[in-house]
Amino acid sequence: MLGDSILQAIVTTARPDASRAFYTETLGLKLLEDNQFGFVVAGQIGFLRVAKLTTMIPSPNAVAGFMVADVAKTAADLAAKGVALERFAFLQHDAAGLWTAPDGSKIGWFRDPDLNLLSISQRPKV
Repeated sequence: MLGDSILQAIVTTARPDASRAFYTETLGLKLLEDNQFGFVVAGQIGFLRVAKLTTMIPSPNAVAGFMVADVAKTAADLAAKGVALERFAFLQHDAAGLWTAPDGSKIGWFRDPDLNLLSISQRPKV
């Protein structure tokens, strides 16, 4: 039923101006819409709706992720823009802050201005 649809992730913000700047200027996503309820940004495939709230509690888990062609380069590009990857004590990260999953995927996590946890990942080449 939904297998042919385009997935849209949804996050929330209590800081819409900082959030919009982060997603468009820092991450380079294209702003498609902005109104009093939220804004929508787009990557190559898919969309992210950022709902504007007066207060919010960020989820302790990742709420959206970006599959990239070169996760090490993306991590370096994020670092150059002042975005630090999170490190979790229960995972072994490389020097860039990336974790290699058992299937060979490489994953890094970072936070937006509202402390929503986001990820970048690269699937292993087969």
